[in-house]
Amino acid sequence: MKKVAIQGIKGSYHYQVAKEYFNDSVKIIEFLSFDEVANSVSNEICELGIMAIENSIAGSIIPNYALIDGLNLNIVGEYFININHQLMALPGSSIDDLKVVASHPMALLQCKDFFKNFYNITLVEDKDTAEVAKRISENKIKNTGAIASVYASELYGLEILSKNIQTIKNNETRFVVISKNPLSKDLELNKASIKFSLSHETGSLASVLNTLNEFDLNLTKIQSLPIIEIPWKYSFFIDITFKSVSDLNKSLKHIEKKAELIKILGVYKNKIK
Repeated sequence: MKKVAIQGIKGSYHYQVAKEYFNDSVKIIEFLSFDEVANSVSNEICELGIMAIENSIAGSIIPNYALIDGLNLNIVGEYFININHQLMALPGSSIDDLKVVASHPMALLQCKDFFKNFYNITLVEDKDTAEVAKRISENKIKNTGAIASVYASELYGLEILSKNIQTIKNNETRFVVISKNPLSKDLELNKASIKFSLSHETGSLASVLNTLNEFDLNLTKIQSLPIIEIPWKYSFFIDITFKSVSDLNKSLKHIEKKAELIKILGVYKNKIK
């Protein structure tokens, strides 16, 4: 049974993704940071890992792009889930009792509007949504709330004080499955994640984008990240879908001629929504 690394514990959104993506065919290994997840895959402690990569409200999780790139990991799959945040506390609590609400920084960001009128509540960043819920439950911490999933409230016996408190109700997160090795080219693949850097020559980025169009590739995501060693120079991370691997390979050969560097982060099966 393969080991799959996740950021978080039982009841976390990463745990939900692992269960839905793999069913019960893998052993889930819990870590409290994305660095630990990525390193566990790089060091072959786990065969696969799951990492959130972007959210429909908060945008890209840029450090995770850097982790995948820096450790030369491969994206081998993706999965989307709706993120519905619940405010929970010990049974019998009310919102007026709460002095502190703790959760992952991303969850707090997505729910900050809800707390604008609760001046008595201090928001505290923590490592994981479900871990906060578990801590409150096990230590019987009063006057403290967690922001986590319905599953976490059920798992740790907490009472939901307010449902779906995220600012934007249609709140989706995209997760990627990472591996040390790429997928076999014989599989049915139709999406690629690529990194490249360009000179400052006028029109260099436009030229790359035109190449994608020329070979009937669809650009679904573009993200720039600074190259730390060279001030004011950037790498571009793109996601593209394609009809055939042949089209992808032809386009990459053309882009290689225009780019100073090009690197394939993964070729995998697109999760159709």
